Amino acid sequence: MNLPPGEPVRVGEELDRLAGGRAGVDARCAPSAERRGDARFGTASPTPRWLLVEQPGGWGPEALLDSPLDPAVGAELLRRWEDGAGIRVLLVRRPGRRTAPARKAWAVADSRVGRERIGWGSWSDPAELLDLPVGAGIGKPGGPLYLVCAHGRHDPCCAIRGRPVAEALAAARPGAVWECSHIGGDRFAANVVALPHGLFYGHVTPAAAPAVAAAYERGEVRPDLLRGRSAFAPRAQAAQHYARLALGETGIDALRPLGMARVGEHAWRVRLAHPPGALLVTVRAGLAPPVRLTCDSTRAQRPRFWELVGGVQPA
Repeated sequence: MNLPPGEPVRVGEELDRLAGGRAGVDARCAPSAERRGDARFGTASPTPRWLLVEQPGGWGPEALLDSPLDPAVGAELLRRWEDGAGIRVLLVRRPGRRTAPARKAWAVADSRVGRERIGWGSWSDPAELLDLPVGAGIGKPGGPLYLVCAHGRHDPCCAIRGRPVAEALAAARPGAVWECSHIGGDRFAANVVALPHGLFYGHVTPAAAPAVAAAYERGEVRPDLLRGRSAFAPRAQAAQHYARLALGETGIDALRPLGMARVGEHAWRVRLAHPPGALLVTVRAGLAPPVRLTCDSTRAQRPRFWELVGGVQPA
């Protein structure tokens, strides 16, 4: 299996040591995944659209239902937006300890190809959130923004690794950075999402975070840390990864998936745009040996990975 180049494991391990040093830190999910060399690519959670709700303070394991936000409002937002419209709902807060503002922010982000947009608004009474029209295209345009998962009550690695990254990124991009609730892939902490394009990055360090943002603002990706783009299925994310490595292509909008066909029980052939023609990339899903995927796992699971079959070919 070809793995993307990554930062030295010792960087992440040193961060974990400095951030707590508690018994068991070496066995936490994120440093363990780095030592194993878990493949990051093809692991971004498919998320075409997002609703972000500012809520300072602590978040319980289920953030929308266990935070200072009225849990009845949180449950209704999940019902209307996630269950009803397939739009991911996250709580967000500014890095560091802050007093809650009189009016808090909300944002709706669209990560679908060709529709990338962030719209902003504000609220003071939670009932105002229930008056938002469900869907994209609302709010005052703005962006880009960066989410850093720092949901420690969901997984300790997200807080231990996420908070220093959020602080470093906020220093480099004031006003554009938010800590967020669980986005998936705890073992890849610190996880960063660049919106509106929905680019997931994993095992980001405080030193690397500003470079990730700078690349995004140039219209480029960092393939070594990229987990994938949330508008695409994991198999398409994996195909893009292998094509990027083969071509040295870093453009965000390059190699757009044009179609996919199943060619085996666990294999897919993905057609990617690459003017003047197109490319065909076949990827096959495999299962790695059982490991603990989160810090709180009570049983081992087999993480999925994607391998390249037959190289990157012209269509």
